Amino acid sequence: MIKKVDHIGIAVKSIEEASKFYEGVLGQKISGIEPLSSENLKTAFIQIGDVEIELLEATSSDSPVAKFIEKKGEGIQHIALEVDDIKASLEELKSKGVRLIDEVPKTGAEGSKIAFVHPKSTNGVLLELCQK
Repeated sequence: MIKKVDHIGIAVKSIEEASKFYEGVLGQKISGIEPLSSENLKTAFIQIGDVEIELLEATSSDSPVAKFIEKKGEGIQHIALEVDDIKASLEELKSKGVRLIDEVPKTGAEGSKIAFVHPKSTNGVLLELCQK
């Protein structure tokens, strides 16, 4: 079911401000900023080895990322696991009683199919399943 850790999502108030650390201090290249209007956010990716860091900036105060930052501050918002077949993975999790946020995949950054698993089923970690 799970192929690998695909990326770690980090909620930030500003991708531009966060880039000062990732590019300026760590010397990592941030790839193009992509708006996800359906989620009221924009994203940017940083490739580090086989795993990416996804910077998430809210574009609306009612977006999940804005609510996350308001409640917990900037920081790790989710961990994404790449799967071969997201629909089959969701069905398997649901059959095992796992609480899902998304029972049907939606389109995420870079055209991936994504769905989130509720943190109440994962020891407090928001998991994203993604299929590229």
